Amino acid sequence: MEQILPAYNDPLFSILLIIVSALIISIVTYAWGLYKQQKEEGNLLKFLDKFDSSECSLDTDDMPFEEHMFKPLTLLAKAFENSGEYHKAINIYLYIIKHISDEPAKLELMERLGNTYLHAGFLERARSIYTEILRKRPRNTKVLYELGIVYEMMHRYDKAREIIEPLNTLGEDTHTLSEFLTLSALTLDKILNTEEKIAALKEILEEEPKLYRQIVDTLLKLETASAWKIIDPSRIKEIIDILWFLPNSQVDLDIITSDERLSTLYYAKGYLQKPSLKSGIFAVDMLATARENGFGEGDLLFSYLCKKCKQSFPVSFKRCPNCMAINSVEVEEKIAKASPKTDYSLL
Repeated sequence: MEQILPAYNDPLFSILLIIVSALIISIVTYAWGLYKQQKEEGNLLKFLDKFDSSECSLDTDDMPFEEHMFKPLTLLAKAFENSGEYHKAINIYLYIIKHISDEPAKLELMERLGNTYLHAGFLERARSIYTEILRKRPRNTKVLYELGIVYEMMHRYDKAREIIEPLNTLGEDTHTLSEFLTLSALTLDKILNTEEKIAALKEILEEEPKLYRQIVDTLLKLETASAWKIIDPSRIKEIIDILWFLPNSQVDLDIITSDERLSTLYYAKGYLQKPSLKSGIFAVDMLATARENGFGEGDLLFSYLCKKCKQSFPVSFKRCPNCMAINSVEVEEKIAKASPKTDYSLL
């Protein structure tokens, strides 16, 4: 044996010792990695089991999974999601995630699952999914934004603001988002009085002019006089629906009669008797011209376009219901025949 193994003071002994040590370390590292992977997979399955629901109409319990099924199933789930059948999309996403081993693909599908829960209104489930993804990939900016949206929709603005710091660290421009969250929290604040809220709203407008539409709308609900002081006739297109639906009692005659664009809008509405025909908005000018010529049955009908995803909606929004973008609403108006107003009594 002494002739086979080198002596401890032989250089070959040191080399042999290094090789054996490296081999042991490699085996231990591989075994530990395998154990961690199996543990992670087990933890993920336990985590996903919390979201299994009997209300899903697709039975996937006994359905065998094969690799070639991955793409068709993901397309099917996306189709269900786009059509609003969220329970079916959720069921398919859970099934795929449990049966694939590719980690990046799992995380991508988990993000889709979180988005589906978000759009379906299951905010706590969406929060859990996003938190699990960030535990594994903390530098995922898209998921950070989505987690912030969940907290915002839950009215947990303190938690939503905590997302700002990691986004800034990752080089994201969060100025508009930060001011948007400040405005949202201020709107629901029950402690500040009206004067304090008005002052705070004006400060936010100075910091972020993109929030003009929301701030005007909020001020009109707080104090009409303060709102009219910040209304800019050159930006009438952004708030045309808000101005159009204002009751006569909230209209400041001194301000609107001093500007031709506002005068035309409210002449077309029927609040003013003196003709004015030049607002710079085609539908309003046409309506005003029709009224001048004796046709007073016209009205404006509004729809709301998201400038980012180009989806159109019948009601206004602060965040696009489809892509969740902020400050992306574009008001579109068209002429319609006025509907007769009927007051129904409950007596």
